[in-house]
Amino acid sequence: QVQLVESGGGLVQPGGSLRLSCAVSGRTFSRYTMGWYRQAPGKQRELVARITSDGSTFYVDSVKGRFTISRDNYKNTVYLQMNSLKPEDAAVYYCNAELGNRYYWGQGTQVTVSS
Repeated sequence: QVQLVESGGGLVQPGGSLRLSCAVSGRTFSRYTMGWYRQAPGKQRELVARITSDGSTFYVDSVKGRFTISRDNYKNTVYLQMNSLKPEDAAVYYCNAELGNRYYWGQGTQVTVSS
């Protein structure tokens, strides 16, 4: 069973930065498309950023220029660098691993943006 463990969430002031990490168990990490999703209270979970096995990236418009997704295949870890955070970025952030028709999720990490 693939396990995903997120870390790095917390409380940050508007304009601040956080880096989320997601460590993935198993030996096939390099083959996964990895994604970061978020869910705010009362809202649907949404895709924030995604990185494929060959390094291609996608960002939702609201985070372009502020967030950067990256991966380290030697460490089986995907990162989300979040800069210039806004109150509307506050949510539980979830890591996702996708391979074919298989999907795996982490438990989520809370990001709070408040002064």
